Amino acid sequence: MSLAGLAWRCGATLASPLLPLWLRLRRRRGKEIAGRLPERRGLAAVRPPGPLLWLHAASIGETLSLLPVLDALAARAPGLTMLLTTGTVTSAALLERRLPDALRPQVIHRFVPLDVPAWVARFLDAWRPDAAGLVESELWPNLIRAARIRRLPLVLINGRLSARSAARWRLAPALGRELMAAFTLILAQSGADAARFAALGARDVHAPGNLKEAAPPLPADPTALAALRDAIGPRPVLLGAATHPGEEAMLIATHGQLAAEFPGLLTILVPRHPERGAAIAAEAGSLPTIRRSAGALPGPGTALYIADTLGELGLFYRLAHVALVGGSLVPHGGQNPLEPARLGCPILLGPHTGNFTDIAARLLAAGGARLVTPPEPGALAAAIRAVLSNPDHGRNLAKAAAAAIAPAATLPDQVAEALLHLLPAAGDEDRSTPDAQ
Repeated sequence: MSLAGLAWRCGATLASPLLPLWLRLRRRRGKEIAGRLPERRGLAAVRPPGPLLWLHAASIGETLSLLPVLDALAARAPGLTMLLTTGTVTSAALLERRLPDALRPQVIHRFVPLDVPAWVARFLDAWRPDAAGLVESELWPNLIRAARIRRLPLVLINGRLSARSAARWRLAPALGRELMAAFTLILAQSGADAARFAALGARDVHAPGNLKEAAPPLPADPTALAALRDAIGPRPVLLGAATHPGEEAMLIATHGQLAAEFPGLLTILVPRHPERGAAIAAEAGSLPTIRRSAGALPGPGTALYIADTLGELGLFYRLAHVALVGGSLVPHGGQNPLEPARLGCPILLGPHTGNFTDIAARLLAAGGARLVTPPEPGALAAAIRAVLSNPDHGRNLAKAAAAAIAPAATLPDQVAEALLHLLPAAGDEDRSTPDAQ
C-alpha cells in the first residue's frame, strides 16, 4: 500500500467516531435522511438471491446518465438485481421520481457508505455484488481497495479526469497506480480523459463517449407546462438555467437592456440552488418579480420569474426561446448543455465550460450553441438579440445541437454489454470472499 493510501486509511479510521455526529449535522441541514443514516455506515443491507450488480453514482447528473443503462441491463438480464448507490438526498429523490415502474422490481437504492475501511468492508461483505461500476470520478481509496481485495470486477463508467485533477493525482502517483490497478475496465468520456487515466496507470481504457449525451430528456409535468404556457402566452422568453451567483445580476441587467427592444420579454431564472430565490429577488430591485416557490404564475406585468424550485428545469427549457446554461459566465465550469440540446432550446454558453469541455466544444463547432464572450451583460445581450430577432437562427442552433449529440444513442447498450460481460457465469467461483491482503 502506498504511503498516501495508508495515510488516507488511517485518517478515515481515526475520524470514524466523529462521522456519525457530522452525519447528524448534515441531516439537520436536509442533506441526509434520518431513517437512512445507517446506510452511510454500510448497514441496512438486504441482499436478494441471484446475480447482483452494484452501480454507484455520486449525485443527480451521474444518476441521470445511468437511467438508460439500467433500462438496457434490465432488457438483457431480467433476472439481474441492480444495487444503485448515490451520495446525495437530491439524487435519491430524483431516482424515486424518474425510475420507470417497469424497472423498480430490479433496482434497489441505498446511500453509499462513507469511505471508512470498516464501513465499506461491512457494505461489500453484506451485499456481495458480483460486479460493480463506479460513475465518472468516484475514486474513493478505501472503497476501491476493499473491492480489489474481494476480487470484485470493477468498471469505471463514463470516466472523467480533468487536467486539474490529473495534476493533483501526480502528487500521489503510487496511490493513483493502486486505484487504477483495481479497475478491470475504464470507459472514459473522451480521448483526453482516456489518455489521462492511462498516464495515471490504467490498463484497459476505452473512450466510447459521454453517457450524459444519451440521457433521456428532462421531464415536465403536463399540467404545470400547460398552466405556464397559458400564463406566458406569446411573450418572448429568456431563460437562465441552473445559474450561479453573479450570473443572475448579469441576466437582470441584460433584461433591462433588451426589454424595450422585445416588448413583453419575460426572463426566467432557475438558480442551481433554489434556496437563493429570496436573495435573487432582492437583486432585481424594482423589476416586477414573482417567485415560483410562492406558488405564483407569471402575470402580464411580470418581468422576472424566479423558478426557485427543484426538478422543474424541463418545464422551462420547453418554454424558452433562448437559454443561457448557468455556471458558464462565472468560473464554475458550467452546467450540462445537453439538457437544452435534447429539448430543442437554443443554447448560449459562457467561456467557463470546464465541466463539459468536450461537449461544449463539439456543440460550438457544430453551430449548436453560441459563445458569450466576454462574459458581461453587453455580450450577453448581443447573443440573446441575435436569437430573439431571428427565429430561424434559433431553430438552426437547436437542429445543429440535436445532430451533434445523436451518435451517443447507442452508448447505454455498449455500457450494459461491458458490465454484463463481467458477471460470473453459473458455476464460477465466488468472488465475494476476501483473499489475502
